[in-house]
Amino acid sequence: MKTRSLIAALAAVLASSVAPAAHAEPVFNRIASFAVADNLPADVDPKTPTSSEIIAASEDGNLLVYSDSPLKAIGFIDITDARAPKAAGIVSLEGEPTSVAVTGGKALVAVNTRESFTDPSGVLVTVDMASKTAEASCDIGGQPDSIALNKDRTIAAIAIENERDEDLNDGEIPQMPAGDLVILSLEDGVVDCGSLKRVALTGLAEIAGDDPEPEFVSFNDRDEIAVTLQENNHIVIVDGRTGEVKSHFSAGAVDLENVDVKRDGALDFTGEQKGRLREPDAVKWLDDDRLVVANEGDYKGGARGFTIFDRTGKVLFESGASFEHAIVRIGHYPDKRNSKGIEPEGLEAARFGEDDLFFVLAERASVVGVYKDTGGEPELLQLLPSGIGPEGAVAIPARNLFVTANETDLVEDGGARSHVMIFERAEGEAAYPQIASVEKDGGLIGFGALSALAADRDEPGKLFAASDSVYSSQPTIFTIDATQKPALITDALRITRDGAPAQKLDIEGIAVDGEGGYWLASEGDAAKLYSHALFHVNAKGEIRKEIAIPAELRAGETRFGFEGITTIGEGDDKTLWMAVQREWGDDEKGFVKLVSYKPATGEWGAVRYPLDKTGEGWVGLSEITIDGDYAYVIERDNLIGKAAKLKKLYRVPVAELKPAALGGELPVVSKEEVRDLIPDLKALGGYVVDKVEGFTIDAAGNGYVVTDNDGVDDSSGETLFFGIGPVNAL
Repeated sequence: MKTRSLIAALAAVLASSVAPAAHAEPVFNRIASFAVADNLPADVDPKTPTSSEIIAASEDGNLLVYSDSPLKAIGFIDITDARAPKAAGIVSLEGEPTSVAVTGGKALVAVNTRESFTDPSGVLVTVDMASKTAEASCDIGGQPDSIALNKDRTIAAIAIENERDEDLNDGEIPQMPAGDLVILSLEDGVVDCGSLKRVALTGLAEIAGDDPEPEFVSFNDRDEIAVTLQENNHIVIVDGRTGEVKSHFSAGAVDLENVDVKRDGALDFTGEQKGRLREPDAVKWLDDDRLVVANEGDYKGGARGFTIFDRTGKVLFESGASFEHAIVRIGHYPDKRNSKGIEPEGLEAARFGEDDLFFVLAERASVVGVYKDTGGEPELLQLLPSGIGPEGAVAIPARNLFVTANETDLVEDGGARSHVMIFERAEGEAAYPQIASVEKDGGLIGFGALSALAADRDEPGKLFAASDSVYSSQPTIFTIDATQKPALITDALRITRDGAPAQKLDIEGIAVDGEGGYWLASEGDAAKLYSHALFHVNAKGEIRKEIAIPAELRAGETRFGFEGITTIGEGDDKTLWMAVQREWGDDEKGFVKLVSYKPATGEWGAVRYPLDKTGEGWVGLSEITIDGDYAYVIERDNLIGKAAKLKKLYRVPVAELKPAALGGELPVVSKEEVRDLIPDLKALGGYVVDKVEGFTIDAAGNGYVVTDNDGVDDSSGETLFFGIGPVNAL
């Protein structure tokens, strides 16, 4: 069965953002984020890598427990006040925890203790959550992946994956020893190690049947266990009481259409993948007879969506590429992961009020799809932003909460830490997305890395944005209708040179030319053969003029060049002003240039702008726009999360923009703070992003801000787009 049309599905999602509050359906909004590094003990280096992977909640819903494989520990978060989560400590383990479940006051932790791929081992550790101590351990005879408990907490099922070595023979299977399923009995939270049953899963799958690699387990109310064999593209149903294999079936394949299949710096959704093996990761029962799987792929497949089966293996619903398409339209498509696209990996299912919901976690897109289970074709309700790499999730319906664990920690690269994110379901408006694209001429408008912003001179709310070098094969100018909520990208104009997509552009600034065309500022990078330059583009996107920077400016160049472009004056008096992001070789520390260029005469000049000091990271400019008597600039540090200190809008009097000749002494302008943007960046409950890249003022005098999501590369993919109201009132 096919999903309903993309437009209908996403229209419903976007409509939830604008429905009148008095008649609104309940929606999920993020209310808090918790960096799991905040759980590190005081004697541990705060830059130690951490990861939140699989997550569970105490029975009262006030305490979260997550597995942290790099730290070899489980961590706890106190969410008694869900809007103010608190670090509640860790418990170190002798091995890598792979999954966790909760029964009573105990956390049952599956721990990988293997010494090699050929000698796998593992234990099930019982941790008392009150005292934060490990109380008991059972040898489970192999490397565990996931654990699940039945409804009355009397049976535990553990998938023993004994995963393959992906560096051995290019990761081909079979690779022994084979994995299996372990079943254990519990009584009052106490695991009976002597009750262990091993369920052989060999001889079932058509693909490497002698080497099953169980991935995920889930119980229904009949105490039946659904087990995914991901690499084997197979699903097995086991009686949890007896260990009998009741049925099994191939997960099958999907024909995908209108997908991006090349890692080429372009978003092109015209490709296809025929016969794509589903290779499911997570599985959840929707009721006693239906189950849903997330088709991540890990071997030779990955179908980019999810599938609902009945217990016999009949496909009741196939999402195909529809989930991915909805994600494309909110700017979260990961171009660098085109083999498996958004990679749906995790699942959760729960009843909230009168609604049966399930949640699909797209690992590479860092998005959670919220679906209503209708018994037939599911209804896409929302797309939630989820930090980088959502791996696990837990629903807490009694508190109207939903929680995700996001495994990626970029501390070694100076990026975002692994976060646990908390969402609350309540009546109101969906806060995310803040910007999305429409379908045009029957096709998708993919977007991301919005690094520049400009406004139409005459039409309030009509804006233009541009993408940077992340999409080097497809430089684009986007038209935005900011009068909508969320704002809508309604058109995409490709930038061309001699009829072909323009190459070697890193567009960091855009301004309208008053004649239907645009001025673009490109930031240079000698390592990539990008030049610091200005481009004049006509209404068709054709480059009509390229202006290289003069020798006096080039002498001190670095890769941190023009970040923003704006215009003042008309005709022969028109002057372009560009902000240079950081100090160049001829700049005094703490000062950057605002550079001018007069198209009529070819005259260059500059003034100096004084930067703030923060003590960490670097500080620079990322935008400039002139409106009335002031030039507005965004000044920011390059820090993220709690480390971020400076994301501000300043203004400089136009009367002080009196450029001097390059190569000589430059006058210093004064600046006035207009708005601290950090509260705006925190408004959606996430961590503070680093790249506040675009600002403009529309024809009605209203200011707008956009962030650059780096094309979802080492980024949560979130694009924040928000208005700040009449600028002259600030």
